Amino acid sequence: MAPRTATQSQHAPAPAADSRRAWLITAMIVTFMVINFADKSVLGLAAVPIMEELDLSNSTYGLISSSFYFLFSISGLLVGFLSTRISSRVLLFGMTLLWAVAQLPVLALASVPTLMAGRILLGAAEGPAASMSMHALYKWFPPERRGFPSALQIGGAALGTLIAAPVVTWLIEGFGWRSAYAVLAAVSATWALVWWRVGHDGPYDHKRTAGGTSEPRLPYRKILLTGTVVGSISSAFGAAWALSLSHAWLPAYFRTQMDMSAAASATAISVMSGFGLVLLLAVSPFMDALKSRGVSSRWSSGAGQSIAVCVAGCAMTAFPFIDASGPRLVLIALAFGGTAIAVPLHYMTTAEVVPPAQRGAVFGIVAGVGTLPGLVAPFLTGHLIDAADTPSIGYTTAFLAAGAVMLTAGTFALAAIRPERDARRLRLGAEPQPLG
Repeated sequence: MAPRTATQSQHAPAPAADSRRAWLITAMIVTFMVINFADKSVLGLAAVPIMEELDLSNSTYGLISSSFYFLFSISGLLVGFLSTRISSRVLLFGMTLLWAVAQLPVLALASVPTLMAGRILLGAAEGPAASMSMHALYKWFPPERRGFPSALQIGGAALGTLIAAPVVTWLIEGFGWRSAYAVLAAVSATWALVWWRVGHDGPYDHKRTAGGTSEPRLPYRKILLTGTVVGSISSAFGAAWALSLSHAWLPAYFRTQMDMSAAASATAISVMSGFGLVLLLAVSPFMDALKSRGVSSRWSSGAGQSIAVCVAGCAMTAFPFIDASGPRLVLIALAFGGTAIAVPLHYMTTAEVVPPAQRGAVFGIVAGVGTLPGLVAPFLTGHLIDAADTPSIGYTTAFLAAGAVMLTAGTFALAAIRPERDARRLRLGAEPQPLG
């Protein structure tokens, strides 16, 4: 028997298609995303007590928040390419262990350097999280059945914020903000140990087709320059601008500009996350139904993500000028929760123009470039608040800038995303079926 190569040894034999195993993996990945977004949101939820204790300016807090993204995109790119050689089981296990480690520096010493060090490490470990967990999920479902699992995966993000907001706020109010960091470190480590036991790569990850021929591969330049991939990155960019603002500044905005208590702010954030989750669970199966009836991906998943970003951008520009708290909260929910449906859809459109063997790498590129707003938006917002005559004016300017970015990104994506056309140009056929 010929010895196994280094690449082959990193991929355990794929189990046969198993519906129960597929949904177990889905449940694990949803939990992975819940923890991911709880880790990501803890700084924003603790913003007010941290800023008060450490006497931070808005600009300094914004810099700490943006530091999460210093290595986020680079890490997403690098791990995306590593995913072609290293199994999803190993990658997700390593990421979550790093999440646990990243929460520890502030437990030893709370300061600006330790806060930044922890956020930078957390960002590096979470940069590939959404794309690599989606890549792992796709290994368990054929293309025509990915809509609902994809929605559940991204729904884990909404669940993470929905659950984290009240739980983390309760920990902060009852036991101090450091307790939230300690609990999240323990939860991340526990998930990693369970995943190491049950996580496997699925049957739609074979390196060869049923006929025994190698999967097709294309130059990355050719793939990345398609309108579908560029448009998907654009929609991701617009959605990420809103997402980074929601994690960094929305809790502080509720507390300081809308005079909410910590509990009321947490409740509002949970309700908005629930709104995003409902959208995800309703829209993605609807997209699958459209495709099964012959509607093109351009007008289902392509238009869906583009319009969602545009509508959210309109709400972002409108809500600062609404005085009544009820209508303002509705528009805020639409501005920050309405982009949720764009995330699984830009992965779905990208997957249609990428050979399966290169999917993880391209997902990493889409995530890495699409999440660049996180490097800019939180710090820019803090600077605008400090530079304005009043914090209210600063927030308004920041939200208007965000709305302009989102409208531009969504409009471009609507014009550019055409998966069927680009797949024909790249001469891609149907995704290979697993060996039976």
